[in-house]
Amino acid sequence: MRIAYILADPGIGIFGTKGASVHAQEMIRAFRAQGHEVTVFATKRGNKYGEPGTEYVPEDLKDLPVFVVPVAGAKGAAARERATARASRRMAELAAEGSYGLVYERYSLFSTGGAALSDRTGAPLVVEVNSPLLAEQSAHRRLHDAQGAMEATVRTFTAADVLSCVSTPVAGWARCIAAGTDPRIIVTRNGVNVERFRRQPTTTPPSQFTVGFLGTLKPWHGTEYLLQAVASSPALAGIRVEILGDGPQRAELEGLAGRLGIADQVVFHGAVAPEHVPAHLSRWDAGVAPYPAAEQQSENYFSPLKIYEYLAAGLPVVASATGEIPEVIEHGVTGLLVPGSDPAALAEALGRLVTDRQLSRRMGAAARAEAQRHHSWGARAAAVLKAVGAGLPAPVPAAEVLG
Repeated sequence: MRIAYILADPGIGIFGTKGASVHAQEMIRAFRAQGHEVTVFATKRGNKYGEPGTEYVPEDLKDLPVFVVPVAGAKGAAARERATARASRRMAELAAEGSYGLVYERYSLFSTGGAALSDRTGAPLVVEVNSPLLAEQSAHRRLHDAQGAMEATVRTFTAADVLSCVSTPVAGWARCIAAGTDPRIIVTRNGVNVERFRRQPTTTPPSQFTVGFLGTLKPWHGTEYLLQAVASSPALAGIRVEILGDGPQRAELEGLAGRLGIADQVVFHGAVAPEHVPAHLSRWDAGVAPYPAAEQQSENYFSPLKIYEYLAAGLPVVASATGEIPEVIEHGVTGLLVPGSDPAALAEALGRLVTDRQLSRRMGAAARAEAQRHHSWGARAAAVLKAVGAGLPAPVPAAEVLG
Protein backbone atom coordinates (compact mmCIF):
# COMPACT_ATOMS: atom_id res chain seq x y z
CA MET A 1 0.00 0.00 0.00
CA ARG A 2 1.16 3.55 -0.75
CA ILE A 3 0.88 6.00 2.16
CA ALA A 4 0.92 9.80 1.91
CA TYR A 5 2.43 11.17 5.14
CA ILE A 6 1.48 14.84 5.68
CA LEU A 7 3.56 16.92 8.09
CA ALA A 8 2.36 20.52 7.77
CA ASP A 9 3.68 21.79 11.12
CA PRO A 10 6.24 24.51 10.24
CA GLY A 11 8.14 23.77 13.45
CA ILE A 12 8.95 20.16 12.56
CA GLY A 13 11.44 19.05 9.94
CA ILE A 14 11.16 15.44 8.86
CA PHE A 15 14.93 15.10 9.29
CA GLY A 16 15.27 17.45 12.26
CA THR A 17 16.42 16.72 15.81
CA LYS A 18 13.18 17.24 17.74
CA GLY A 19 11.34 14.38 19.35
CA ALA A 20 8.55 14.99 16.85
CA SER A 21 11.00 14.33 14.01
CA VAL A 22 12.08 11.09 15.67
CA HIS A 23 8.43 10.08 16.09
CA ALA A 24 7.69 10.73 12.42
CA GLN A 25 10.77 8.83 11.24
CA GLU A 26 10.01 5.81 13.41
CA MET A 27 6.39 5.52 12.29
CA ILE A 28 7.58 5.74 8.70
CA ARG A 29 10.21 3.04 9.36
CA ALA A 30 7.55 0.83 10.89
CA PHE A 31 5.19 1.28 7.94
CA ARG A 32 8.00 0.51 5.49
CA ALA A 33 9.09 -2.54 7.49
CA GLN A 34 5.56 -3.89 7.03
CA GLY A 35 5.89 -3.59 3.26
CA HIS A 36 4.23 -0.22 2.65
CA GLU A 37 5.58 2.64 0.54
CA VAL A 38 5.62 6.06 2.20
CA THR A 39 5.90 9.51 0.62
CA VAL A 40 6.30 12.55 2.85
CA PHE A 41 4.85 16.03 2.28
CA ALA A 42 6.46 18.46 4.74
CA THR A 43 7.26 22.15 5.22
CA LYS A 44 10.99 21.52 5.65
CA ARG A 45 13.55 18.74 5.73
CA GLY A 46 15.78 19.81 8.62
CA ASN A 47 15.52 22.07 11.62
CA LYS A 48 15.62 25.14 9.38
CA TYR A 49 14.21 25.49 5.89
CA GLY A 50 16.83 25.88 3.18
CA GLU A 51 19.75 24.97 5.45
CA PRO A 52 21.02 21.48 4.55
CA GLY A 53 23.40 21.60 7.50
CA THR A 54 20.41 21.24 9.83
CA GLU A 55 19.27 18.02 8.14
CA TYR A 56 20.14 14.70 9.75
CA VAL A 57 19.13 12.01 7.29
CA PRO A 58 19.50 8.45 8.59
CA GLU A 59 21.10 6.00 6.19
CA ASP A 60 17.99 3.82 5.99
CA LEU A 61 15.78 6.80 5.08
CA LYS A 62 17.94 8.36 2.38
CA ASP A 63 15.64 6.90 -0.26
CA LEU A 64 12.49 8.30 1.40
CA PRO A 65 10.59 10.52 -1.09
CA VAL A 66 10.05 13.96 0.49
CA PHE A 67 8.17 16.85 -1.15
CA VAL A 68 8.79 20.18 0.57
CA VAL A 69 6.19 22.95 0.56
CA PRO A 70 7.85 25.68 2.60
CA VAL A 71 6.37 28.05 5.13
CA ALA A 72 9.17 30.56 4.80
CA GLY A 73 9.41 34.34 4.89
CA ALA A 74 6.17 34.83 6.82
CA LYS A 75 6.53 37.67 9.34
CA GLY A 76 4.44 37.47 12.49
CA ALA A 77 1.92 34.98 13.80
CA ALA A 78 -0.92 35.91 11.45
CA ALA A 79 1.17 35.59 8.28
CA ARG A 80 2.67 32.33 9.50
CA GLU A 81 -0.74 30.86 10.18
CA ARG A 82 -2.03 31.80 6.73
CA ALA A 83 1.13 30.40 5.12
CA THR A 84 0.67 27.11 6.97
CA ALA A 85 -2.91 26.81 5.70
CA ARG A 86 -1.77 27.50 2.13
CA ALA A 87 1.07 24.99 2.41
CA SER A 88 -1.28 22.25 3.62
CA ARG A 89 -3.61 22.85 0.68
CA ARG A 90 -0.68 22.69 -1.72
CA MET A 91 0.44 19.40 -0.15
CA ALA A 92 -2.99 17.95 -0.85
CA GLU A 93 -2.78 19.11 -4.47
CA LEU A 94 0.63 17.51 -4.95
CA ALA A 95 -0.36 14.26 -3.25
CA ALA A 96 -3.54 14.05 -5.34
CA GLU A 97 -1.34 13.56 -8.39
CA GLY A 98 -0.25 10.23 -6.96
CA SER A 99 -2.21 7.14 -6.04
CA TYR A 100 -2.33 6.56 -2.29
CA GLY A 101 -4.26 3.95 -0.39
CA LEU A 102 -3.95 5.77 2.95
CA VAL A 103 -3.51 9.37 4.08
CA TYR A 104 -1.64 9.73 7.37
CA GLU A 105 -1.37 13.21 8.85
CA ARG A 106 0.33 14.46 12.00
CA TYR A 107 -2.20 16.95 13.37
CA SER A 108 -1.00 20.52 12.84
CA LEU A 109 -2.76 23.79 13.51
CA PHE A 110 -4.32 25.35 10.39
CA SER A 111 -3.72 22.28 8.24
CA THR A 112 -6.60 20.73 6.33
CA GLY A 113 -4.32 18.94 3.88
CA GLY A 114 -5.19 15.43 5.01
CA ALA A 115 -8.92 16.10 4.91
CA ALA A 116 -8.68 17.68 1.46
CA LEU A 117 -6.63 14.79 0.07
CA SER A 118 -8.97 12.19 1.54
CA ASP A 119 -11.97 14.03 0.10
CA ARG A 120 -10.37 14.15 -3.35
CA THR A 121 -9.18 10.56 -3.53
CA GLY A 122 -11.48 8.62 -1.21
CA ALA A 123 -8.45 7.20 0.63
CA PRO A 124 -9.00 6.68 4.37
CA LEU A 125 -7.51 9.31 6.67
CA VAL A 126 -5.62 8.66 9.89
CA VAL A 127 -4.85 11.73 11.98
CA GLU A 128 -2.15 11.37 14.61
CA VAL A 129 -2.93 13.70 17.54
CA ASN A 130 0.01 14.30 19.85
CA SER A 131 -1.35 17.15 21.96
CA PRO A 132 -4.37 19.45 22.34
CA LEU A 133 -2.64 22.00 20.14
CA LEU A 134 -5.36 24.65 20.37
CA ALA A 135 -4.98 24.93 24.14
CA GLU A 136 -1.22 24.42 24.08
CA GLN A 137 -0.62 27.12 21.47
CA SER A 138 -2.78 29.63 23.33
CA ALA A 139 -0.99 28.94 26.62
CA HIS A 140 2.64 28.81 25.51
CA ARG A 141 2.84 30.67 22.21
CA ARG A 142 0.84 33.20 20.21
CA LEU A 143 -2.32 32.16 18.42
CA HIS A 144 -3.61 34.94 16.17
CA ASP A 145 -6.57 33.35 14.39
CA ALA A 146 -8.11 31.14 17.08
CA GLN A 147 -11.34 30.70 15.14
CA GLY A 148 -9.48 29.63 11.99
CA ALA A 149 -7.44 27.15 14.01
CA MET A 150 -10.61 25.68 15.50
CA GLU A 151 -12.31 25.43 12.10
CA ALA A 152 -9.31 23.64 10.57
CA THR A 153 -9.13 21.26 13.54
CA VAL A 154 -12.83 20.43 13.35
CA ARG A 155 -12.62 19.80 9.62
CA THR A 156 -9.61 17.53 10.03
CA PHE A 157 -11.00 15.54 12.95
CA THR A 158 -14.44 15.07 11.45
CA ALA A 159 -12.93 13.93 8.14
CA ALA A 160 -10.75 11.32 9.83
CA ASP A 161 -11.52 7.63 9.75
CA VAL A 162 -9.19 7.13 12.72
CA LEU A 163 -7.90 9.59 15.31
CA SER A 164 -4.74 8.06 16.75
CA CYS A 165 -4.13 9.88 20.05
CA VAL A 166 -0.97 9.76 22.10
CA SER A 167 -2.72 9.50 25.48
CA THR A 168 -6.11 9.05 27.09
CA PRO A 169 -6.51 12.77 27.94
CA VAL A 170 -5.70 13.71 24.34
CA ALA A 171 -8.24 11.14 23.14
CA GLY A 172 -10.89 12.72 25.38
CA TRP A 173 -10.11 16.16 23.99
CA ALA A 174 -10.24 14.87 20.40
CA ARG A 175 -13.59 13.21 21.11
CA CYS A 176 -15.04 16.56 22.15
CA ILE A 177 -13.75 18.27 18.99
CA ALA A 178 -15.15 15.50 16.78
CA ALA A 179 -18.50 15.37 18.57
CA GLY A 180 -21.36 14.48 16.26
CA THR A 181 -19.20 12.47 13.87
CA ASP A 182 -17.96 8.94 14.09
CA PRO A 183 -14.17 8.61 13.72
CA ARG A 184 -12.62 5.65 15.50
CA ILE A 185 -10.55 6.99 18.38
CA ILE A 186 -7.63 4.94 19.64
CA VAL A 187 -4.81 5.60 22.09
CA THR A 188 -1.42 4.91 20.50
CA ARG A 189 1.30 5.86 22.94
CA ASN A 190 4.82 6.65 21.87
CA GLY A 191 7.22 3.79 21.29
CA VAL A 192 10.86 3.04 20.64
CA ASN A 193 13.10 1.34 18.11
CA VAL A 194 14.75 -1.04 20.56
CA GLU A 195 17.37 -2.20 18.07
CA ARG A 196 18.82 1.33 17.88
CA PHE A 197 19.69 1.27 21.57
CA ARG A 198 22.45 -1.05 22.70
CA ARG A 199 24.77 -0.71 25.69
CA GLN A 200 28.31 0.29 24.78
CA PRO A 201 31.49 0.40 26.87
CA THR A 202 31.51 3.57 28.95
CA THR A 203 34.30 6.13 28.62
CA THR A 204 33.64 7.77 31.99
CA PRO A 205 35.37 6.53 35.16
CA PRO A 206 33.57 3.51 36.68
CA SER A 207 33.24 5.37 39.97
CA GLN A 208 31.39 8.31 38.43
CA PHE A 209 27.63 7.90 38.19
CA THR A 210 26.11 9.70 35.19
CA VAL A 211 22.50 10.82 34.98
CA GLY A 212 21.02 12.40 31.89
CA PHE A 213 18.11 14.36 30.53
CA LEU A 214 17.02 14.09 26.89
CA GLY A 215 14.66 16.60 25.36
CA THR A 216 13.95 20.15 24.28
CA LEU A 217 14.83 22.69 26.95
CA LYS A 218 11.45 24.25 27.63
CA PRO A 219 9.79 25.12 30.96
CA TRP A 220 7.24 22.30 30.92
CA HIS A 221 10.00 19.67 30.96
CA GLY A 222 11.17 20.67 34.46
CA THR A 223 14.90 20.34 33.77
CA GLU A 224 15.65 22.90 36.48
CA TYR A 225 14.42 20.43 39.11
CA LEU A 226 17.18 18.02 38.12
CA LEU A 227 19.82 20.71 38.63
CA GLN A 228 18.28 21.75 41.96
CA ALA A 229 18.19 18.12 43.11
CA VAL A 230 21.88 17.56 42.33
CA ALA A 231 22.91 20.77 44.07
CA SER A 232 20.86 20.02 47.19
CA SER A 233 22.22 16.56 48.03
CA PRO A 234 25.70 15.69 49.33
CA ALA A 235 25.12 12.14 48.05
CA LEU A 236 25.10 13.53 44.49
CA ALA A 237 28.20 15.70 44.81
CA GLY A 238 30.31 13.39 42.66
CA ILE A 239 27.86 12.55 39.90
CA ARG A 240 27.94 13.78 36.31
CA VAL A 241 24.87 15.32 34.68
CA GLU A 242 24.43 15.36 30.89
CA ILE A 243 21.78 17.49 29.18
CA LEU A 244 21.06 16.29 25.67
CA GLY A 245 18.98 18.84 23.80
CA ASP A 246 18.59 22.53 23.09
CA GLY A 247 15.86 25.12 23.37
CA PRO A 248 14.84 28.52 24.69
CA GLN A 249 15.62 27.61 28.31
CA ARG A 250 19.24 26.62 27.72
CA ALA A 251 20.90 29.90 28.74
CA GLU A 252 18.72 30.06 31.84
CA LEU A 253 19.63 26.51 32.82
CA GLU A 254 23.34 27.10 32.23
CA GLY A 255 23.12 30.16 34.46
CA LEU A 256 21.25 28.17 37.11
CA ALA A 257 23.95 25.48 37.15
CA GLY A 258 26.52 28.21 37.76
CA ARG A 259 24.55 29.85 40.56
CA LEU A 260 24.00 26.47 42.23
CA GLY A 261 27.73 25.78 42.13
CA ILE A 262 27.47 22.64 39.99
CA ALA A 263 28.60 23.98 36.61
CA ASP A 264 31.60 21.63 36.66
CA GLN A 265 29.27 18.63 37.05
CA VAL A 266 26.86 19.51 34.22
CA VAL A 267 27.52 19.10 30.50
CA PHE A 268 25.19 20.74 27.98
CA HIS A 269 25.60 18.87 24.70
CA GLY A 270 23.02 20.84 22.74
CA ALA A 271 20.86 19.29 20.04
CA VAL A 272 22.07 15.91 18.81
CA ALA A 273 21.06 14.05 15.65
CA PRO A 274 18.68 11.17 16.48
CA GLU A 275 21.17 8.63 15.15
CA HIS A 276 23.70 9.74 17.80
CA VAL A 277 21.31 9.64 20.76
CA PRO A 278 21.80 5.90 21.51
CA ALA A 279 25.57 6.34 21.89
CA HIS A 280 25.06 9.10 24.44
CA LEU A 281 22.48 7.15 26.43
CA SER A 282 24.74 4.10 26.47
CA ARG A 283 27.13 6.06 28.69
CA TRP A 284 24.51 7.05 31.26
CA ASP A 285 23.56 5.22 34.45
CA ALA A 286 20.04 6.67 34.75
CA GLY A 287 17.60 8.70 32.67
CA VAL A 288 15.57 11.50 34.25
CA ALA A 289 12.19 12.99 33.31
CA PRO A 290 11.60 15.63 36.03
CA TYR A 291 8.26 17.01 34.89
CA PRO A 292 6.64 19.70 37.03
CA ALA A 293 3.42 18.95 38.88
CA ALA A 294 0.37 20.00 36.89
CA GLU A 295 -2.26 22.25 38.43
CA GLN A 296 -4.96 20.23 36.69
CA GLN A 297 -4.96 16.55 35.74
CA SER A 298 -5.98 17.49 32.18
CA GLU A 299 -2.57 19.13 31.71
CA ASN A 300 -0.89 15.71 31.99
CA TYR A 301 -1.64 14.69 28.42
CA PHE A 302 1.82 13.78 27.23
CA SER A 303 3.49 10.46 26.37
CA PRO A 304 7.19 11.31 26.70
CA LEU A 305 9.33 9.83 23.97
CA LYS A 306 12.36 10.08 26.25
CA ILE A 307 10.83 7.59 28.70
CA TYR A 308 10.72 4.85 26.07
CA GLU A 309 14.24 5.61 24.84
CA TYR A 310 15.57 5.44 28.41
CA LEU A 311 13.90 2.03 28.79
CA ALA A 312 15.34 0.72 25.53
CA ALA A 313 18.80 1.96 26.50
CA GLY A 314 18.63 -0.18 29.63
CA LEU A 315 18.48 2.78 32.02
CA PRO A 316 16.55 2.94 35.27
CA VAL A 317 14.09 5.79 34.81
CA VAL A 318 13.65 8.43 37.49
CA ALA A 319 10.53 10.35 36.57
CA SER A 320 7.74 12.47 37.96
CA ALA A 321 4.61 10.47 38.68
CA THR A 322 2.49 12.61 36.39
CA GLY A 323 0.22 11.88 33.46
CA GLU A 324 0.49 8.36 32.13
CA ILE A 325 4.11 7.85 33.20
CA PRO A 326 3.06 5.58 36.12
CA GLU A 327 1.39 3.29 33.56
CA VAL A 328 4.73 2.86 31.78
CA ILE A 329 7.26 2.90 34.63
CA GLU A 330 6.78 0.35 37.40
CA HIS A 331 8.08 1.92 40.59
CA GLY A 332 10.91 -0.10 42.07
CA VAL A 333 11.12 -2.38 39.02
CA THR A 334 11.97 -0.35 35.90
CA GLY A 335 12.59 2.93 37.70
CA LEU A 336 11.64 5.24 40.52
CA LEU A 337 8.66 7.61 40.54
CA VAL A 338 8.67 10.88 42.48
CA PRO A 339 6.21 13.76 42.90
CA GLY A 340 6.49 16.48 40.27
CA SER A 341 8.17 19.79 41.17
CA ASP A 342 9.95 18.15 44.12
CA PRO A 343 13.77 18.44 43.91
CA ALA A 344 14.22 16.84 47.34
CA ALA A 345 12.31 13.69 46.33
CA LEU A 346 14.19 13.59 43.04
CA ALA A 347 17.52 13.87 44.88
CA GLU A 348 16.53 11.05 47.23
CA ALA A 349 15.63 8.76 44.31
CA LEU A 350 18.88 9.50 42.45
CA GLY A 351 20.85 9.01 45.66
CA ARG A 352 19.29 5.58 46.07
CA LEU A 353 20.61 4.53 42.66
CA VAL A 354 24.04 6.07 43.24
CA THR A 355 24.53 4.18 46.51
CA ASP A 356 23.07 0.89 45.27
CA ARG A 357 24.64 0.12 41.89
CA GLN A 358 23.25 -3.41 41.94
CA LEU A 359 19.71 -2.02 42.20
CA SER A 360 20.47 0.39 39.37
CA ARG A 361 21.71 -2.39 37.09
CA ARG A 362 18.76 -4.63 37.95
CA MET A 363 16.29 -1.87 37.12
CA GLY A 364 18.14 -1.13 33.88
CA ALA A 365 17.86 -4.74 32.74
CA ALA A 366 14.16 -4.80 33.59
CA ALA A 367 13.67 -1.52 31.73
CA ARG A 368 15.14 -2.85 28.49
CA ALA A 369 13.09 -6.05 28.74
CA GLU A 370 9.95 -3.94 29.19
CA ALA A 371 10.76 -1.91 26.06
CA GLN A 372 11.36 -5.06 24.03
CA ARG A 373 8.13 -6.72 25.14
CA HIS A 374 5.65 -3.88 24.96
CA HIS A 375 6.81 -0.68 23.28
CA SER A 376 8.06 -1.27 19.74
CA TRP A 377 7.15 1.16 16.97
CA GLY A 378 6.25 -1.82 14.81
CA ALA A 379 3.47 -2.76 17.21
CA ARG A 380 2.25 0.85 17.31
CA ALA A 381 2.08 1.11 13.51
CA ALA A 382 0.36 -2.27 13.17
CA ALA A 383 -2.29 -1.21 15.67
CA VAL A 384 -3.04 1.95 13.71
CA LEU A 385 -3.34 0.05 10.43
CA LYS A 386 -5.56 -2.51 12.08
CA ALA A 387 -7.84 0.26 13.33
CA VAL A 388 -8.26 1.63 9.84
CA GLY A 389 -8.67 -1.83 8.38
CA ALA A 390 -5.55 -1.55 6.23
CA GLY A 391 -3.08 -3.85 7.93
CA LEU A 392 -2.42 -6.99 9.91
CA PRO A 393 -3.40 -7.43 13.56
CA ALA A 394 -0.95 -5.94 16.03
CA PRO A 395 1.42 -8.54 17.51
CA VAL A 396 0.92 -7.00 20.98
CA PRO A 397 -1.91 -4.77 22.30
CA ALA A 398 -0.27 -1.42 21.54
CA ALA A 399 -3.39 0.72 21.47
CA GLU A 400 -6.47 1.00 23.59
CA VAL A 401 -9.64 1.40 21.53
CA LEU A 402 -11.84 4.12 23.01
CA GLY A 403 -14.57 4.34 20.45
